[in-house]
Amino acid sequence: MTGAEGERAPLVLDADDARRLEECLANGGVAVFPADTVYGLCCDPQNEQAVSRLYTLKGRATERPAAVMFFSLERALGALPELASGERAALEALLPGPVTVLLPNRRRRFPLACAVDPATLGLRVPRLPDRLAALGAVRGPVMQSSANISGEREARSLAEVLPRLRREADLVLDGGELPGVPSTVIDLRDYERRQEWRVVREGALSTTVLECTFASLA
Repeated sequence: MTGAEGERAPLVLDADDARRLEECLANGGVAVFPADTVYGLCCDPQNEQAVSRLYTLKGRATERPAAVMFFSLERALGALPELASGERAALEALLPGPVTVLLPNRRRRFPLACAVDPATLGLRVPRLPDRLAALGAVRGPVMQSSANISGEREARSLAEVLPRLRREADLVLDGGELPGVPSTVIDLRDYERRQEWRVVREGALSTTVLECTFASLA
């Protein structure tokens, strides 16, 4: 696979794009893809070589965790049967959406994405606009991080993704211009025991909206 072969510029993704992404991941590749917030890099979260390569491409420290993304809430909940009832209710209220949720990782799932903190799992389920909805057909999870050099500005269009990342990725999907604001990161690790939550990083979803969402769950 080569970035040049994988790169094209549709504004609407289709079933073939979803199939190519699944094939890329199954073959141990790293892809650039559009989500509901910014452009991301993704790979198979269970493939150690692919994960190492994604971190190298970003220049990201290996001790920093990455999120695991499912393209369907149903698949995410099915993959985490150990979720407590309060956590499940919170996820159903928040997802799909432009948030990354930090959860207690009771069964130590996806250790490569969790890095030095296997007790915490970062979970994403994007709310894809209609023109990107075809990615909902991707059945498995991906490990994902923003398509930029660690610490630099996130990309809202494919043109803002560094040429080196586009060139060295095995697949590049162009979904047009995105909102450009990264996901809000919410810590739910104490939510089941204490009904406590906190915003680690405010992004695409405001704290005001979150307050209303959690108030409705009380």
